[in-house]
Amino acid sequence: MSNLVVLKEFLENNNYSFKENELLKLHTSFKIGGNASLFVSPSDENELKEITDKCKELSVKFYILGNGTNVLFSDKGFDGVVISTTEKMNGIRRIDETSFECDAGVTLSAVCNYALENSLSGFECLYGIPGTVGGAIITNAGAYGGEISDVAVEVKHIDENGNFGSYIGQEIDFSYRHSAYENNNYTICSVVFTCQKGDKSEIKAKMTDLIGRRKDKQPLEYPSAGSTFKRPVGGYAAALIDQAGLKGTHVGDAEVSVKHSGFVINKGNATCSDVLELVEIIKQRVLENSGITLELEVRVVE
Repeated sequence: MSNLVVLKEFLENNNYSFKENELLKLHTSFKIGGNASLFVSPSDENELKEITDKCKELSVKFYILGNGTNVLFSDKGFDGVVISTTEKMNGIRRIDETSFECDAGVTLSAVCNYALENSLSGFECLYGIPGTVGGAIITNAGAYGGEISDVAVEVKHIDENGNFGSYIGQEIDFSYRHSAYENNNYTICSVVFTCQKGDKSEIKAKMTDLIGRRKDKQPLEYPSAGSTFKRPVGGYAAALIDQAGLKGTHVGDAEVSVKHSGFVINKGNATCSDVLELVEIIKQRVLENSGITLELEVRVVE
């Protein structure tokens, strides 16, 4: 009996919510990816801990998935367990006048709207970013001069030994598109945010302005994983890609957007292989043209 079969029996015996051979393209903004052997949706941090503990005990590969907005899954799928936080781990709890706690699976749009309804300022720059709280912490998501590090004060997690813990303040180690969680294999459970009291109409006006800018400048009409590359030192990826004459370049249905060349988009039936081949073409041409090596921002999961 394989360890995956043993894990499936464990999930069944504990009445956990899961699916077999779930198509991952249904759970990512890129609309790319094969099947996951098991796709599990824990309802809280205790279930999350029990499931990840069991995966480690059985040496079954697992991946924690939020809203799937910065992820590129292999065409072959994922031979293991994909654990989704978005379906059930999506609660928001008020702490005091300016602070609240969000489960890892809460979408950034939900957090922004919660902050708006409570006249709390600090999330406006994140409005329109399609990820979840957990994913945003890992990469210190941001735009238009702000980052999630501006408002995150504590991150609660499960460490690599299966223990609950948290990082507070500087322990989170935020920097540009980085946090302590980028490489430490901890699982984020929830995040505590502290904002500033603000004027609701002013907060709303700023959110409306920023979402308008996104729609004008970004190819939101096509599936993508957002900005494909990190911003290099001393420049912008989109400008470097433009200067290399790559706008509109495609491999299969993967294309450098003509609207915003910082985005690789899926024009219909792009595969993971198409995207990765196009990424290598972009990196090589930009390096030849500018001497700058672009670094992928999208997470490739195989």
